[in-house]
Amino acid sequence: MKNVMYVTGGARSGKSSFALQLAARYEKKVFLATAEPFDDEMKSRIGKHRDERGEQFITIEEPLYPEQALGNLPVGSEVVLLDCLTVWAGNLMHFFEDEAEIKKRIDCFLETLRKPPCDIILVSNEVGMGIVPENAMARRFRDIAGIVNQNVASIATEAYLLCSGLPIRLK
Repeated sequence: MKNVMYVTGGARSGKSSFALQLAARYEKKVFLATAEPFDDEMKSRIGKHRDERGEQFITIEEPLYPEQALGNLPVGSEVVLLDCLTVWAGNLMHFFEDEAEIKKRIDCFLETLRKPPCDIILVSNEVGMGIVPENAMARRFRDIAGIVNQNVASIATEAYLLCSGLPIRLK
């Protein structure tokens, strides 16, 4: 049986570092990146993450259709570390205004997770623990991210919450 490991927590809680630790036990690793380098800050963040994981991973960049990337992995891939679902949710909002299309994209991804091609580690931000955002776009983002997180967590065989760098196993 293939494992789906879900890692969530607040910003700068240690999610990505913990996910890298989970992936360390595998030989043939794929990093599935959802971020696009839109500005200098994002380019810097992507570069830092790339340096942190080193040459241990084959990197695939896919901002919108992670299920397609999961269906076309290099032969022999043992684990995919997808970082991050929250950025993917933002990408969906940016590229698709239609709620039905966003739901379709999420459903396609969830279907792939139900029959994963290999073990998968998914990183996501927990965005619903703060105040209610004051504007409609931020509330929409929070809602989409929350829907993705709840559904992924329900499918996951393991789930972790990171707080101040400490992992708490949820399931």
